[in-house]
Amino acid sequence: MIADPQVEQYAHEHTTAEPAHLGAVAAETISTLDNPGMMVGLLEGRLLEMLAFATQARRILEIGAFSGYSALAMAAGMPSGGTITTCEIDPRHADATRRNIAASPYAGCIEVRLGDALETLDGLEGPFDLVFIDADKRNYLSYYEAALRLVAATGLIVVDNTLWSGRVLDENSADVDTAALRAFNDHVRADPRVICVQLTVRDGVTIIRRAG
Repeated sequence: MIADPQVEQYAHEHTTAEPAHLGAVAAETISTLDNPGMMVGLLEGRLLEMLAFATQARRILEIGAFSGYSALAMAAGMPSGGTITTCEIDPRHADATRRNIAASPYAGCIEVRLGDALETLDGLEGPFDLVFIDADKRNYLSYYEAALRLVAATGLIVVDNTLWSGRVLDENSADVDTAALRAFNDHVRADPRVICVQLTVRDGVTIIRRAG
C-alpha cells in the first residue's frame, strides 16, 4: 500500500461496495490461503472492472490468478459473451480460483489454465483486449513481451505491484523482486512501442497501450 492508510480507508468508503460473491472470495482467501495481501481487493478490483467496461473487453488474459478475485472483478465489466483466460502455476491457488468461479455468476466465461504461464502464453492466440499481469515479479519482462504479442492494437496491458510498497525507490536493494520491478519499470518507460502511466493505486498499477 502506497497511500496514507486513512486516505486508503476513505477511498474504500467512497467506492461502490463489492458484490456478495466477491466478499465471499475475499473472506475465504484471508482465512485459507497464505499471503492474502496478494489479492487485489476492492479498490483495484473496481479499477480492473472499470477498465474492462471502458474498453468493452471481450477477451481478457490474466497472468496470475491467485484466488480468482481479480478475474471475477474484470468479468463484471465485460460485455455479454466475453471470456477470460487466467494462468496460475500453483495448484492450490488454481483450485481456489476454480471453486470461487463456480460459485459466482461468471462460471461459464472464465477458464483457468494450470501450469507455467510462459508455456501457456506460447500456446495462445490473440488478440486480447485486456491483459492483466500479477504474477512472479522476476518474469515480468517476459510476461510483458508475451502480452505485447497477444494484446489487441487498441487493447490495454495492466500490471500490478509496480511500486512494490515503495521499495522500487531503493536503487541499492539486493532483493531480486525489487530489482526485477525496477528493471521492468525502466524498460517500459523507455520502450518506444508503448505509452504508459503508473498509478499510485494500492501497490502501484501501470497501464500500458501501444504507441501510434
